[in-house]
Amino acid sequence: MTTLTLTGEVERVTFENEATSFRVIRIGSVEGAGARRALPAVGTFPAVGPGTRVRVTGDFVQDAKFGEQFRVETLIPIAPSTLVGLEKYLGSGLIQGIGPGFAKRIVAAFGMDSLSVLDRSPERLREVSGIGERRIEEIKKTWAAQRAISNIMLLLQSHGASPALAARIFKQYGDQAGNILQAHPYRLALDVRGVGFKTADKMALSLGISGDHPERAQAGVMHELGVLADLGHVVVPRELLVERASSMLAIDGDHVQAAIEALWAAERVVVENGGVYLSWLHEAEVSVAQGLARLLSSPGKELAGLAAALAAFETSAKIELAPSQRAAVEAAARHKVVVITGGPGVGKTTIVRAILNVLARSRLRVKLAAPTGRAAKRLTESTGLEATTLHRLLAFDPRQGRFQVDSDTPLEADVVIVDEASMIDVPLGAALIAALPTAARLIVVGDADQLPSVGPGALLRDLIDSGAIPTVRLSEIFRQAGASRIVLNAHRILTGEIPESVDADLPNADFFVVPRRTPEEAAELVRELVVTRIPRRFGFDPKLDIQVLTPMHRGPVGTTALNEMLQNALNPSGPSLESRGQKLRLGDKVMQTRNDYEREAFNGDIGAVSAVDVEARKLTVRFEQREVEYDDPGLASLTLAYATSIHKSQGSEYPAVVIPLLTSHFVMLSRNLLYTAVTRAKKLCVLAADPRAIRMALAETRREERMTRLADRLRGLR
Repeated sequence: MTTLTLTGEVERVTFENEATSFRVIRIGSVEGAGARRALPAVGTFPAVGPGTRVRVTGDFVQDAKFGEQFRVETLIPIAPSTLVGLEKYLGSGLIQGIGPGFAKRIVAAFGMDSLSVLDRSPERLREVSGIGERRIEEIKKTWAAQRAISNIMLLLQSHGASPALAARIFKQYGDQAGNILQAHPYRLALDVRGVGFKTADKMALSLGISGDHPERAQAGVMHELGVLADLGHVVVPRELLVERASSMLAIDGDHVQAAIEALWAAERVVVENGGVYLSWLHEAEVSVAQGLARLLSSPGKELAGLAAALAAFETSAKIELAPSQRAAVEAAARHKVVVITGGPGVGKTTIVRAILNVLARSRLRVKLAAPTGRAAKRLTESTGLEATTLHRLLAFDPRQGRFQVDSDTPLEADVVIVDEASMIDVPLGAALIAALPTAARLIVVGDADQLPSVGPGALLRDLIDSGAIPTVRLSEIFRQAGASRIVLNAHRILTGEIPESVDADLPNADFFVVPRRTPEEAAELVRELVVTRIPRRFGFDPKLDIQVLTPMHRGPVGTTALNEMLQNALNPSGPSLESRGQKLRLGDKVMQTRNDYEREAFNGDIGAVSAVDVEARKLTVRFEQREVEYDDPGLASLTLAYATSIHKSQGSEYPAVVIPLLTSHFVMLSRNLLYTAVTRAKKLCVLAADPRAIRMALAETRREERMTRLADRLRGLR
């Protein structure tokens, strides 16, 4: 892309968002390459008022609705070149205390020296009639602040910060931003959202900081620990951390060892038995172990009338519990903490209903919860009782970033039942357990063979592997579920067997493996399946009912390419907004990618764009029965959802699932990944797969293992 530099005068500010510094302005009297009378300019840059003369760099882009615009990369205010421009600039409202009237008087008094007077001799404003001492002080403060902001933004941008990033840095530190950048640039990676180590490192090196500077080594160690935490690890062997950090930083291992010691002394990390933790993860892991020890230290009273309660449940539900199901209910009645685990079709829902029947007879206060809104809704539907997300149960306050229900203000409950526990990471598990009264019971239900949580840790697996928590593992597939090839093939995958296609002529055919070798062939098959073949054969709505699940985000069969392809096929036109390189169009299927507690939209929620306001850069998404509005900064938390990653699908179920699986996915392939993808399907599952990729996935059983020490800590409870 060719970068152009233009100079002109701001005629008006069409739109601005102070939270993100995104602005749309109109620049007149344009000079430079492509000079013209006026042009609209869009981008992220500091506030400028009408009359401000600016120098902008960037390039022309063609907007579908507004036509040609200048996309701003950098914007630098420069002094107005005419008395009219100067008067307009001072009276634009940018300087508190100066309106159009006073601007006219100031320019009349000082002419083209007006800005110099404000900079160097603001006391000379007394020479202007009608300006009192209070107003002069107000003008001095506002003018100084505006100049400071401009200078700091220029400094930040000169050292590699984009305008958007510079705005966030300034918002974090205020007028200290420049000093902090120059003295402690690596603080940016710790304090400012959107600044990673590599960005801070680039700015630090541009300031002349040496490659082996202690602060750089410490920031590199924190970066590597953060990367490993994002991969799910709670603790890292010290030798591995030194190796990774010294390689990434290109410095000697001794510098990394010293950095670890310094971070430990500063309580940023914890070093324990040859492993290194981020402090907050160490605190969470220890808290889980201590919290469970607290619960188990107070013996639970076995619930009375168990046999009668089970008999009554079997009569009302018109079923007979299998021995393993009965054992699970009895364990829940006998123990303070119990884990119930098993795959699809083994009756976990039936067991939860039976347990609730037993608890109701004992008149115990019961709370039902799950990690996501989708999982909580399914739990409500299957039990007939209200279930909430764990964050709502624990009253998470997004402004304070903490749970209001905790050890000081515990839950008012005798029993808490948590479903889909494979999705609970260690910090969330710690918060839940801390909020339980010592006398309470905890019943944990989940499928330990699913992918582990997105966040760090493997809570459910560690509880089971420790041997310290009573656990019932269900493996018997019940007759009704056994008719589903989805269920049977899921269990085949767990034992390392190749999943089998159903005869297409069978009336209840629900599982197909369609061989494809190349990414291009698989992508074309996905398009055919979603757009025409599945809707025609099974009657599923291609947007509402069919979900494409893929192992990766990049490549021809990654989420990015598949979403673009399916959007073009299913929703090719209409008003749209661009965000993070993709167009979000009216009618599109979209997903929320992070928890937003103010909007009550949560990571993994899927909805449809129901309204788009292009000029104000706002859109509305309908999630089931409610509509949520997104402004410009909120758009970054939305992504197209015709295709999503298998990891993002955890805790969800879809009527029909299409799964491309190829050898090019080898870095992600594992048995747990394939199992999780297949078990998301309720009525139909189609694999567009290379048979070699299926075999690779079945052979890989270690990829989802995580470095934690929770199981070891729990073994000490026995």
